[in-house]
Amino acid sequence: MNWNYVQPVEILFGMGRSSEIGAAAKTLGCKKGLLVSDPFFAQSGLADTLVAQSNGCLTDVFSELSPNPDVTEVDACAEILRTGEYDFVVALGGGSAMDCAKAASMLCLTGDSIRRYHGTGEAVPLRHLPLIALPTTAGTGSEVTCVSVLTDHANGKKSPIVSDAFYPRIALIDPALTCSMPPRVTAGTGIDVLSHALEGYWSRGHQPICDACALHAAKLVLQYLPIAYRDPDNLEAREKMCEASVIAGLAFTLPKTTASHACSFPLTNLYHIPHGEACGLTLDWFLRINAANETDGRIQKLCEALGFVDADALADWIHTLKTQLGLRNDLSDLQLSDEQIDELVHISRHPNLYNNPVEITDEMLYELYRSMR
Repeated sequence: MNWNYVQPVEILFGMGRSSEIGAAAKTLGCKKGLLVSDPFFAQSGLADTLVAQSNGCLTDVFSELSPNPDVTEVDACAEILRTGEYDFVVALGGGSAMDCAKAASMLCLTGDSIRRYHGTGEAVPLRHLPLIALPTTAGTGSEVTCVSVLTDHANGKKSPIVSDAFYPRIALIDPALTCSMPPRVTAGTGIDVLSHALEGYWSRGHQPICDACALHAAKLVLQYLPIAYRDPDNLEAREKMCEASVIAGLAFTLPKTTASHACSFPLTNLYHIPHGEACGLTLDWFLRINAANETDGRIQKLCEALGFVDADALADWIHTLKTQLGLRNDLSDLQLSDEQIDELVHISRHPNLYNNPVEITDEMLYELYRSMR
């Protein structure tokens, strides 16, 4: 088996380390930065606090972001970076802030709109401003990945852009920042971590280092996600979920995600189901399908390593967990028509679907969506 492993992001992990932005910028030789923040943190005062703690390195805040960042928001952020002559970017928040900041930090050095690269297959220029990523959710793993997931609402399109230009230079992970997450966000982002770990493990692009990361992250989620959900102020659970999130990010960055993520894009784009919840919705279903059709026994070994006798037992546990966390296990409230299911099947044929370890046919997708109707 031939494989390669690359991880260019410097990871700084620990309680209270969000105060180290100024020092981190100094190590990069940067002097003037823009803080790209989720709107909540601009309103709560956290963004201003981080600006004040940055030793003058951060001079302004951009927070005109939606939960699934639109291409127009990326273009607007890039224009601010161009005209303001910034030399680095800090992303504060969940996946939305990270996705916007990644794309804008590259785009600002061009004269383009991000639409030129969104779903077109055109290669992204590698030149970009240095990015420091400060996650406030334990879920996306975006602080260590080279992926920016963007939405073009005007054209009804949501898809990831993958480029080495999108790797942050530094991931500054302060678990204390995640204590502000309400239980529903904790649940949705936590099930996203589990999706990253399992999909990274069973992806056709799997490799030993990512496998080890996937197993470690999944074990942490199984133990600590229920605790973080029930007891939001439990610092040990918050810290362990942050550890799971970043390590699951390492687990899927190179192998890429698979069928659950492929199906999540239309579910979010068409029906506004939050990304993590949309991924978790089909995770147990694809776990059963993949285990039933695998030829190498890898998924069986994973289930045993996680303490389950087989894939059905793990899938049952995931299904029960979603119920306990108040997450979806079906789409019955949407009352989907046959035409809407046709559309879901069609759009689910996303490139990530072809990373799945077994072939997913249209018939399988019809069975999936009809079973959830």
